Amino acid sequence: MTLKIYNDLHRRKEVFEPLEPGRVRMYVCGMTVYDYCHLGHARVVVVFDVVYRYLKAKGYQVTYVRNITDIDDKIIQRANEQGVPFHELTSRFIDAMHEDFAALHVEPPTLEPRATEHIDEILRMIRSLLEKGHAYVAENGDVYYDVHSFPEYGKLSGKSLDDLEAGARVEPGEGKRDPLDFALWKAAKPGEPAWDSPWGKGRPGWHIECSAMSTSALGDTFDIHGGGADLTFPHHENEIAQSEGATGHPFVRYWMHNGFVRVKEEKMAKSLGNFFTIREILERYRPEEVRYFILTSHYRSPLNYDEEHLLNARRALDRLYTALRGLPQAEPGGAEAFVEKFNAAMDDDFNTPEALAVLFELVREINKARGEDPEKAARMGAELKRLGGILGILQEAPERWLQGAPAASRQGLSDEEIESLIQQRIEARKSKNWAEADRIRDELKAQGVVLEDTPQGTNWRRE
Repeated sequence: MTLKIYNDLHRRKEVFEPLEPGRVRMYVCGMTVYDYCHLGHARVVVVFDVVYRYLKAKGYQVTYVRNITDIDDKIIQRANEQGVPFHELTSRFIDAMHEDFAALHVEPPTLEPRATEHIDEILRMIRSLLEKGHAYVAENGDVYYDVHSFPEYGKLSGKSLDDLEAGARVEPGEGKRDPLDFALWKAAKPGEPAWDSPWGKGRPGWHIECSAMSTSALGDTFDIHGGGADLTFPHHENEIAQSEGATGHPFVRYWMHNGFVRVKEEKMAKSLGNFFTIREILERYRPEEVRYFILTSHYRSPLNYDEEHLLNARRALDRLYTALRGLPQAEPGGAEAFVEKFNAAMDDDFNTPEALAVLFELVREINKARGEDPEKAARMGAELKRLGGILGILQEAPERWLQGAPAASRQGLSDEEIESLIQQRIEARKSKNWAEADRIRDELKAQGVVLEDTPQGTNWRRE
């Protein structure tokens, strides 16, 4: 099957053909580490984690680079507010970021470069841009990119220089010649972190960091560059101008951007009070529930956060895990038609909603085969688990999932108390004390515990 990716550079789906057969080089803009990661960050890392997993499942050797921005204006401001060195602040939030991503079952990237560890590469790229006439040193020591020196500026975002000029202005204290020019190097201000450079002490601008880190890790031209839709302009537009201006080569072949996260049809924002960190959400929902919820929308579409959507994700996962419950270990097989449909969905620009729908079609076949051909059901169950793994779900033991609960729901009866009541119900049924058996079932149900009587015994799960 042929993988097609919607390429934002050309605004159409295109057959994916990596530069080097069998190998994919991918870069995704990572976090600026001055606070805890929020749901928007979760969407970015989950979306591209699935892209990473699927490319590997198709047999590609993937070099996945996701950077860390550990120096910029927001970091300096937050460190000053807290009265700590900037590297102490960033170290704390890098650790928190890794904890959050691990909780969401996000696989670590191949490389995770930090801006402060690539100052030499940044300086080399700025020197190249100066030598080629794409940049200039301002009187105040800042170095700026000359946007008008790059005729193709705006090709990713579709913005023209004439449209961008309207309303643009130079802020007080800036030394740039044109309002659209952007900083490659910022001269040091008193008390700010700074590094030596040919233009005096200072620090890199935000955009140049990604250009230097991506090309140093993946080469002048690489296959996929991803990130949130909010980065299309100006960040990614500026990356193209810098990188192609410095190297003289095309920068990226396929540009991918995931859509915005909205909360009850409004854009998520701290000012609106509808802003959620990953940690806050994981207090109420399990990581797989959050992943599943994210994947129910196509990555390019808006994602609407709503409690009911997360509860639906919980119910859906319960159905999937129930299909796996009680199946013996087996090698995947017997589900070739479903594998083909799953791959067709993913090959169509990573259509995860359609891929999830295929999993439920497979569940129906597994349930049908349980009584007719248990061995086939086991092999199909193993296939369901394998396909789920490509999406980063269905990797827990079914019993553990169905009998577990998110932190906010861990109240009421313990596992031991539930097992004791089930045993009492079994004894009541043996004695044909149906009223007592029904009373125990109702008591458990009131505590959020659902019983399922099977020929092999009584199973239970938390609702």
